[in-house]
Amino acid sequence: MSKPHRICSCGSIVPHGERCECQRTATRDRNRRHDARRPSASARGYNGEWRKARLDYLAMHPHCRECSKSGLTRLATVVDHIIPHRGDKRLFWHRANWQPLCEPCHNSIKQRQEQTQ
Repeated sequence: MSKPHRICSCGSIVPHGERCECQRTATRDRNRRHDARRPSASARGYNGEWRKARLDYLAMHPHCRECSKSGLTRLATVVDHIIPHRGDKRLFWHRANWQPLCEPCHNSIKQRQEQTQ
């Protein structure tokens, strides 16, 4: 038995577990405003030196840490800062603060964790 549809604040009927188009649009707009205020990746330290360090780290730690907790083996493509560095160069370059993640884990699990911090 499926769960009932719901009515969005805009008045649209939306299937359970899905987001209304107005909600998706609002999220995209909010993300665009955030990105417009955010310094460039290069200005945040993600330069050629970082790209080389990232590749070296992923060669030594090739599997996603989050997936391995569930018994899965998935290649990591992202070097994540466990504690967000927020511009702190010492924290940015401290390898004990790095973890290998696959892109799906970085873009879902890790982002949810950071929102609750």
